[in-house]
Amino acid sequence: MLEKLKEEVFQANMRLYQSGLVLFNWGNVSGIDQEKSLVAIKPSGVDYDTMRPEDIVIIDLWGKVIWGELNPSSDTETHLELYRNFEHIGGICHTHSKSATAWAQARRGIPCFGTTHADAFYGEVPVTEPLTEEQIADEYELNTGRVIVEKFNDADIGPSQMPAVLVAHHGPFTWGKNADDAVKNAIILEECADIALKTISLNHAVEQISRPLLDKHYQRKHGKNAYYGQG
Repeated sequence: MLEKLKEEVFQANMRLYQSGLVLFNWGNVSGIDQEKSLVAIKPSGVDYDTMRPEDIVIIDLWGKVIWGELNPSSDTETHLELYRNFEHIGGICHTHSKSATAWAQARRGIPCFGTTHADAFYGEVPVTEPLTEEQIADEYELNTGRVIVEKFNDADIGPSQMPAVLVAHHGPFTWGKNADDAVKNAIILEECADIALKTISLNHAVEQISRPLLDKHYQRKHGKNAYYGQG
């Protein structure tokens, strides 16, 4: 069932593991078939070294297992809440990568100090509000997704322009047009997070990039009249 999607999600998970952003089984990637409203996701707690494409679990948008013998990722409800609300996305990635997680634990968004960041993210990568005791005690993973959605409901830009978020005290989630694209954004996010930490260490008073330069670099890659690449 959905063999192509399962293979894509498996390969994206392996790319994430090989990137060095995750230790042991500290991460997960999913992908969605929009026409069938079915999601393929990494199984919970399965080591990357032993995982196979047939271990990928297929679920519907409300968490019912449609195919597979293993339990889906413990973060499944977070993924599903994002798919239900961010209709354009085709893949989601979650990590505990060092630098991005440091910003999340500090409850600080990742500032856009330069063009490396602006090439991928349209401004500061936001951080959510912390979950309340009630949100943690009941439907924790679902509420994690909800605070992400709430963050974008209150933001000036949408998830298509900002394919990343930091969950306070937790870590980063990224998304993209498919599972592999979500992993790519996780790798870029970690690089930007690390560069930002180094930038602050060199200049505590550094200001974020000017709006004209932010617009120029983001729009030349992602805007209506983008001219980066070969078209």
